[in-house]
Formats: sequence, C-alpha cells, structure tokens
Amino acid sequence: MYQDNKIWLGMSGGEKVYIYPRMANRHGMIAGATGTGKTITLKVLAESFSDCGVPVFLADVKGDLAGMCRPGVISENLQKRIDAMGPDREGFAFDAFPVTYWDVYAQKGLPLRTTISEMGPLLLSRILDLNDTQSDILTIIFKIADDEGLLLIDTKDLKAMIQYVGENAKELTLQYGNIAKPSLGAITRAIIALESEGGELFFSEPALNISDWFCRDREGKGVIQILDCQTLVNKPTMYATFLLWMLSELFELLPEAGDLDAPKMVFFFDEAHLLFSNASKTLLTKIEQVVKLIRSKGVGIYFITQSPKDIPDGVLAQLGNKVQHALHAYTPSEQKGAKAAAQSFRVNPDFDTYDTLINLGIGEALVSVLDESGVPTVVQKCDILPPQSQMGALDDTERERQIKNNILYTKYNDYFDRDSAYEFLERLHIANAEAAEKAKQAAAEEKQRLKEEAAAEKARQKELAAAQREEERRQAAGQRAVKSAAKSVANSAAGTVGRELGNAIGKTVGGSFGKKLGGNVGAALGRGLIGTLFGR
Repeated sequence: MYQDNKIWLGMSGGEKVYIYPRMANRHGMIAGATGTGKTITLKVLAESFSDCGVPVFLADVKGDLAGMCRPGVISENLQKRIDAMGPDREGFAFDAFPVTYWDVYAQKGLPLRTTISEMGPLLLSRILDLNDTQSDILTIIFKIADDEGLLLIDTKDLKAMIQYVGENAKELTLQYGNIAKPSLGAITRAIIALESEGGELFFSEPALNISDWFCRDREGKGVIQILDCQTLVNKPTMYATFLLWMLSELFELLPEAGDLDAPKMVFFFDEAHLLFSNASKTLLTKIEQVVKLIRSKGVGIYFITQSPKDIPDGVLAQLGNKVQHALHAYTPSEQKGAKAAAQSFRVNPDFDTYDTLINLGIGEALVSVLDESGVPTVVQKCDILPPQSQMGALDDTERERQIKNNILYTKYNDYFDRDSAYEFLERLHIANAEAAEKAKQAAAEEKQRLKEEAAAEKARQKELAAAQREEERRQAAGQRAVKSAAKSVANSAAGTVGRELGNAIGKTVGGSFGKKLGGNVGAALGRGLIGTLFGR
C-alpha cells in the first residue's frame, strides 16, 4: 500500500516496513521457493507503485496477475493477512488498478512488436543461438543494410538481405571481410525456426513505442503494463532476450534523471534466471551494464526468482531492496544456497538469519531495504501485506473487453507492412531479371539478325554462283556454236577448193575417171588442210 509517501510492504513485530520511493530505482529482488508467496509480494509492490503514480511493467508467467484490473474479494487467507496489519487494517480496501494487456502472440493482449533493426545483431544472435562466427556475419549483414539504406523490419527483410549478401559475397567480401556462405545458410535456417515459434508476429509493425508506457490514469495512478508470458516463457531464449531488449530500449530512450522522488517506471521480471542462463560473456556484460546505468535514468528493476544464486554477482550487488521468502534446505547444495542468501543480509541480533530463512511460512519474508540515506537496513522478518486487487486469472470475456476498450488498441492492433529491404530487393531482383531478359532477348534478336544476314548472304552467293555458271555455260555454248559454224564453213570451203584442185589433177591424169578421182582426193586433202588450220 502507498501510505505517507512511502510504500508499505509489511509488518515486522508490530512495526511497519517501508520502501522509500526515492530509493526504489536502486533495484530489487523477490526470491523464494515455489509457493512461498513471491507473487503476492510482487502484486503488493506493483499496486503500491501504481498508487504513487509510477508506471509498472509485469511479466505474467503463470497468468495469475491479469486480475489486477478488478478489485479483490475477501478469502480466509486474505483475512488473516488483513488482521496482521494491526490498527491500520481499518484503512485497507480492495481496489482495481489501470491495466494494459500485451501479448507477443496477440492472443491475450495487444500485439507487442518490434523490428529486426531495433532488436540489433547482438540480441538477435542470442535468440537465433548463433555461434561467434555466425554472429559476426550477422553484424556484417546489419552493417551492409545500414550502408545501403535498407530497413530491416521483419524476418522476410532479413532473409532477403541474407540472400542478397550471398549472391554478392565475392564483391562484398573485399569491403566487409570474409562472408562464408555456409554461415549464411545456418542463419537462414535459424530464422525459419524462429518464424515457426512466432517470430513473424513479434518482428513486425507497428513497433512498440515504449514511451506509451509512461502514463497515468485519470486518478493519477501509474498504468500497469502486463505482458502475458504463458506461451513466451516456453521459449526461454526469446523470453529472456525480449526482456533485455526492453531494458536496452529504455536505456537508449530516457535521458539522465539523477535522483528523483519516485522512479519513472518499475519493471518486474519473473523467472529472472532465464535472463542469465546460457548467456554469453558479452551478453552478461551488457546486462550488468544496463542494470548499473539505467538507475540514473529513473528506472527500477526487480527480479523475481527462486534463489539469489540464479542472479550473477555483478547484478546481485546492484539490488538494494531485497525480499527473501523461504528457501528449502534439504540437500547440501540447497543448504549452501540458503546460507549464502542469509549471509547477504545485514545481521539482525534478534534472530539467526539462516534458521529463520529456512523456517519461514507462506507470506513471510526476510526484508532489507535502503533507508532514506541509501544504507541497507538490518534484515527483518516481515509479514507481507495482502494485495488490494483480484487474485488469479481474468476470464476471457473481461480480458477481451479490457483490450478493446484500451486507448492504445487502435494504435497497435492492426498490422501493416511498409516498404523495406524485402520490397526493395524484390524490385531490384525483378529489375535485374527484366534487364537480363531484355539483354537475353536483344542477344537472341541480334543472333537471329546475324543468322538471317548470313542466310541472305549465302543465298546471294548461291545466286551469283548460279549466274556465273549460267554465264560460263552460255559462253561455252557460244564458243561451240562458233566452232561448229567455222567448221561447216571450212568444210564447205575445203571441199570446193579440193574439188577444184582434184579436177585439175584429174585432167592432168586423164579422162573422166581421173577427173572424178582427182575431185574426191582433192576434197579430202582440202578438208584435212582446213581442219588443221581451224584446230581439228
């Protein structure tokens, strides 16, 4: 409860235990075994921050935080908690709180989306479970997209970019370094696997503008943003990376704020161990950096987990407000963890911290917070207050009504796909294909033209050859005709000359017989002589 400008968390030996809002951005932790009351503590703190005008983000892993939009109802267990409040129980009242529901899968809340570019290569590499080499190549792909002015919004943009890089790897390698095609294939397979887990829904637009979370209702209460994680938590890597992305976005968005009377916003991360498990050294360094520096931006982070050992020492050292519910100590490992948790508190001489820790009941916790000077208080055994809002889940009809009546519904409900890398590269591919087709067609037309010219030239040569043969035949025929005519003339002339010569010879020889004989011989001699003269 919010009381006297302080967050009243619980009772310790009749005394109130408070968290000071101005120290709330020093972060905190709610730890304890399953069923010890962590969710109740989370609700009490979230309600109190809302009452003092601080917006809140909750990761609802089990679905039992959704009822915060409705006032609570009395039960036997709640009545016991109310009675433990002492005289102030008369001022306790059930109440509802302003809530906005979100869901990465758009089933139990407004669609919560971001873009590939906003996620960045480091966090995306973790979601895709890439090795160091593949992560480096993914960074190169982002760099190339940035240099080319291409927007990476959704997974199809990233796949198109990978295809483009693969097709132009030889040229790009000279400028950006070696780009191994097997690594490109591995990244593509990882993206396809991510799409099958809902990545197509998460990486899209309209992307979340986190500044929309910094709002209050008409009564001045900070709005509680509840992300339904019942499906998301089954994909631990995506869940953890998504939470880290939100912190990174806040860190980049908010200006330095210094010391404020209350945080600008408070985040509660349930199942916090998922944020740190299997994280690379580089990623852990980034998480620690964000946790350390985001305090100066006025943001408080509260991790909810089963054991403090789930949180790296570098992060654990930044948590000033601690609520430790009971821990089991049945095995040597559990005993070691419980002792470490007990030793992290300032000693209270009134009780043994370890023995008290392992014997806490449901709704009881060891609490140490920062006092007004920022110094951790000695540990106290505390009975946590009851929550004011409804415990448990919200029925689907009421949830749907809350979603559609929210002022952000029209802004985030409808999906759109603007022009980005995929569309640009698709146009480029089409243009290249058309250019290639035109070049192919032009080459075919040129080939056909040359073929036709060659055929025409061949036909022309054939006609010339035929004409030449015809001319040669005609000339040969003419020559034969001339020879024949000459031969005829020669024969006639030779015959006449020969006969005249023969007659003369015959007269000389004597008588008519001699004349006839002389004529025949003369004709033969004449033909032989003329034939010799004319080439025969």
